[in-house]
Amino acid sequence: MIAGASACPGPFKDWGAVPDAVAGDSRASGVLLHKDDGGGEAGLWICTPGRWRCRVDRDEFCHFLSGRCVYTSETGETIHAGADTTVYFPAGWAGECWVRETVRKVYMIR
Repeated sequence: MIAGASACPGPFKDWGAVPDAVAGDSRASGVLLHKDDGGGEAGLWICTPGRWRCRVDRDEFCHFLSGRCVYTSETGETIHAGADTTVYFPAGWAGECWVRETVRKVYMIR
């Protein structure tokens, strides 16, 4: 069980620059905790500040451990996420992500 950022497994792997940048140069890193043959996965994701267009291809459940970001859907719905925020993105969600302060989140994709 991951109790908080200080209890997260490591070392973190550099996952590179986030594609589809609108502003800034966000970089992602993390730890893949599980991946199955059906495409499901779970892990820890860390991302530095910046903005980009994003699309969620499969359902994603995530819980933010630290940082601050704002997700704005194509329909205009805004989600403010930070420490202790839990968010569910259904497959097909599309919009923009703006990481304002480096975020850490645990996630599960199915």
